[in-house]
Amino acid sequence: MESVNPETGDVIATYDGHDGAAVESALSDAAERFESWAARPIQERCRLLERTADLLRERTDEYAELMTREMGKPVDQARAEVEKCAWVCDYYAERAPEQLADETIGTEADARTLVSYEPLGPVLAVMPWNFPLWQVFRFAAPNLAAGNVGLLKHASNVPGCALAIEEVLHDAGVPEGAFTTLLIGSDRVDDVIADDRVRAVTLTGSEPAGRAVAETAGRELKKTVLELGGSDPFVVLDDAPIAETAEKAAYARTQNNGQSCIAAKRFIVHTDAYDEFVGAFAAELDALTVGDPTDEDTDVGPQAREDLMRELHDQVERTVEAGATLSVGGEPLDRDGPYYPPTLLTDVPVDSPAATEETFGPVAAVFEVADEAEALALANDTSFGLGASVWTDDPDRGERFVRRFDAGCCFVNEYVKSDPRVPFGGVKNSGYGRELSRHGIREFVNRKTIWVQHGFGDDGDGAGTDRGDGS
Repeated sequence: MESVNPETGDVIATYDGHDGAAVESALSDAAERFESWAARPIQERCRLLERTADLLRERTDEYAELMTREMGKPVDQARAEVEKCAWVCDYYAERAPEQLADETIGTEADARTLVSYEPLGPVLAVMPWNFPLWQVFRFAAPNLAAGNVGLLKHASNVPGCALAIEEVLHDAGVPEGAFTTLLIGSDRVDDVIADDRVRAVTLTGSEPAGRAVAETAGRELKKTVLELGGSDPFVVLDDAPIAETAEKAAYARTQNNGQSCIAAKRFIVHTDAYDEFVGAFAAELDALTVGDPTDEDTDVGPQAREDLMRELHDQVERTVEAGATLSVGGEPLDRDGPYYPPTLLTDVPVDSPAATEETFGPVAAVFEVADEAEALALANDTSFGLGASVWTDDPDRGERFVRRFDAGCCFVNEYVKSDPRVPFGGVKNSGYGRELSRHGIREFVNRKTIWVQHGFGDDGDGAGTDRGDGS
């Protein structure tokens, strides 16, 4: 398994993949470790997350540079990603005991009834390359706190990041077997899911990958959480402050080199603000620095792979052929590496690729609408439903608007983002289930009902106060 620098094409390192015997050993170790890990007091597990957060901060530069080398993320954004991973560890170290505490439910006067949140066992995480640390830690932190053990199948182009995650957790004191990286190809994932020792699966990735994982897991009756693609609308109402909104729009579209499921992709603009916004947006995109991702001044680095850049450019070309106007960018840069510039498409037909497909790179499609009703209809006219944002000078108006979005994460005057304190996930073809917050930590637990009866009741026949047939 090779790690290749997307900017230079140079092989950074070569790793031996895990054969069948190694995978079997990892599964066996995970199943064996689960018993002792789950039995540890949650406070002990959380202290190891605190230590992990400390080590992540100590190693920020090291891990940021590793991400930048393996997938081309601008190094300042990579540092921010490491810091965010430390944050999610700290968050669950502090909050998990409260979030997983027994929940008492009132039923009968002579009974104590409660819900206990208990771990399931080994959980497989299938993760992508675009946020190679963050997307793993937002799975690992809550699940390790909950008492589950983790098995990571990371994207094949970031094996160094996968092993670094395992390393920092083990260095923090998380025992062997509680979190294990599997260096395997996607063709072997089904066999791991089907293994009886794996109790649940989470995937962040493409819609086809999500469907494949859900099909296998469903056949095996295993819980899944899927965070898939997005074509997030960025709605600009007529009263939005244009300069500030355009600046936010440029970052929302180009962060992580535009390779983000929650990046704003469809910019839906009220006609009264359209001309001014397009002009300001074009200027913001044109001013971004495209270059070496290790350079502190770089805003947009290379795409993660050459084939991904070709797919993106093909979407742009087909959209222009369908009638769109190319206002900024639109051609691969004449330099080594898969560099694609920030690109702005206007007059975009609603049935063109940039309107109906997920563009996974720094390409913005702009649409003009006459009023709020048309803006909402266009925003919701997609098979995806991950994130959405609206921009207005009136927050109350914005809140009324976002309540009608058909999406999982809806923001007013802020670009879509994941935050440990609030649930993250989508609807429709963007997946199901939630990560982060107390909602996320409760996805892979047994919500166990416990009923403790004090006394046997007056009739002595064991019927108690059951109603109906006892079901």
